[in-house]
Formats: sequence, structure tokens, C-alpha cells
Amino acid sequence: MHAHHILLLLMLVFASTLHAQQDTLPAPNDEEDYSQYDDLDFADQKARGFCSQKIFGQSPMRFISVMWDAQGPYDLRLSPIGEWPVDADAPVAEEGRATYTGGLRLMANIPVVSRNNIIWQLGATYWDTRYSISPTSTMQDAAGLMPILAGRGLRTTGLNTTIFKPLNETHFLIFQGIADLSGDYFLDDMQSLQYLRYGVALVWGKRPHDRLQWGVGLSRTYRAGAINYLPVVQYNYTSADRRWGLEFLLPARAHYRRTFNPRSLLLAGYELEGQSYRIAELSTNGNSLEVRRGELRLRLEHQRQLVGFVWLSMQAGYRYDWSFDADELPGGRDFFRGIFGSQPFAMLNNLGGALYGQVGVHLVSP
Repeated sequence: MHAHHILLLLMLVFASTLHAQQDTLPAPNDEEDYSQYDDLDFADQKARGFCSQKIFGQSPMRFISVMWDAQGPYDLRLSPIGEWPVDADAPVAEEGRATYTGGLRLMANIPVVSRNNIIWQLGATYWDTRYSISPTSTMQDAAGLMPILAGRGLRTTGLNTTIFKPLNETHFLIFQGIADLSGDYFLDDMQSLQYLRYGVALVWGKRPHDRLQWGVGLSRTYRAGAINYLPVVQYNYTSADRRWGLEFLLPARAHYRRTFNPRSLLLAGYELEGQSYRIAELSTNGNSLEVRRGELRLRLEHQRQLVGFVWLSMQAGYRYDWSFDADELPGGRDFFRGIFGSQPFAMLNNLGGALYGQVGVHLVSP
């Protein structure tokens, strides 16, 4: 089945499931008021309260996810390998049309410690992205990037850890560390751990009440492809009637949430995703050629309970090419260009925008 057929099927299913929803949320007054137990005389009067990591109405936290991602057709224009200033117009060495881009995505986040005064999770990620590309013209030999994408694809294998540490009944800290290995390798022919790329984030936040949580912090991230150091703003909010809310983790993602009932919700917004991918066949003379792949995804996502803690998600949206340029790293050692850096690129590449769809099955938290 071609990618555009997959996307059409996803959108039809997506539309039909939304049409079937009804606003069946219970009125807030129907829920038990737990504050009535605040003054009970328990034996341990010195027991210390801690805030929760979630708020009412927030979309379910995922423990295990199995997803399939597919993009529609788009054009590629790739430069030769050289030294191109940031604001240069590099010549085009390869041109083609990708008729399909996508593959399997597996993710897991398992609680290791879950107590009222600390929550520690360990996670793993595997993304497999394959390309079907038809060259429209090639002005470079078969050793270019386009044949490598079509023949080998791109992969990310990673580990992560997240610690949620409540400080008291309203304040908390969140720490996250990530280590990803990304490139054109296969699982039976892994690349060296020398090319691991690390991310880290620290957020200080406040949870004033059960419908609001906000925080500020700093991050070291590869979400836009190249390494960057960015401020982080977290904001989660649920309306008093529980029918809508906001889920922000800026600049990585932002969504408006519409809740139809406790088993069905809709998210509308964007997510920025990416990584630095080492291309082994083009890494020469002790250098590592890395494609700085970053995608901005504008999307609608419908999440629905299937049974128990098993949920289904369906996404449909538009993928915008934030970055697909490449850097040559001496000895594989990364560097920070940032906004004002003048280091030249090894390749200046351009990918057209594309429609995309994604289907996933998830085991969520209670």
C-alpha cells in the first residue's frame, strides 16, 4: 500500500471516530471531594505531603508504545560535500522524490521507583526510518547521500531516565537525561558508542492546584537536529469543567486538549523532533559526517481507550523540514553552532513538506 493510501485511510478512520464521540464527561460536582478528609486525626501528624506529577484531565502517561509512522511524497535537493557558509546557496548535487518515508517506532518508560516523595523512570527508544526515493536527476556518483538513504535508511536507539522529585505539596523538580545512537547502521552492525549524543533537561515547577502545573528550566537537546542549549517552559492546565486543557513543553511541543469523555480525547498542536545521524559511508579521514535532521510536525492526535490500560492513538498532520543539513565532525567530536555561529556546513540540503500519519497502541499508567 502506497504512503498516500495509508494517509487517506488514517484520515478516514480518524474522522469517523471523532464523529462517533459524545460529550459524556461527568459534571465536576459528581466527583468525590477528597478535601473533606483533610482534617481527619491520623496518628502520624508529622506526615509530609508531596505534590503529584500529573493534573486532572491530562492525557495518559505511556509506559509502552508500538507505533507506525508514514510520510507522503516530497522532493529532495541535496548539495555536494564541501564547506558551505550558513547563509550560502550551495549547488545541487542530487535531486529526487521520496515516495515513502517511515517505519516502526518502539518506546518504553518503566517506573523503577514510585513513591510519594520521588518517581524514577527508565526508558528505551527505537525508531526505524526507511526511504523509497526515485532520482529525478543525479549529478554525483553512487556514493551520494540519496542512495544511502534509500538503501540503508536511518535509525535511532536510545536510553533515557526521568526523575520527578516533589519538594513539598506545591513545588517540584524534574530531571531528564537522554543518550541516543543515531545513524545509517543496522542492529546487526551497530556503530561505535563513540557517537552517542546526549541530552539533558532540568525543570523547577509549581503545582498550585489539581488543574494547573507549570515550570521553567534549561535543556541541552538535539530536537532541531544540531546540539542546542535552550530554556524550557512547562505549562499544563485543565479547565474547571474538565472539557479542555493545554499541554505545553516549549519549545519541544504544545497542544490544545479537548476531552470528549474519560476514554477519548483530541490533541491539536505541534511537536519538534530530530536527532544527529552519522552517515558511516560518507564519514572519512577520521571525521563523522552527521545529518542534522529536525522536523516540525503540525498535527491532530486522537487518543482513545481500547480496553483497560490499552489505548489507541491516531495522528494526521503536516511535516515541515526544519533541518536536514550535515556537519563534518573531526574525530566525531560535536560542536555548538547556535544562532550566531559561523561554522560552515558540510552539506546544505532541502526536503519539501509532506503530509504524514501515525498509528500507535500504548500501555498507559492507571
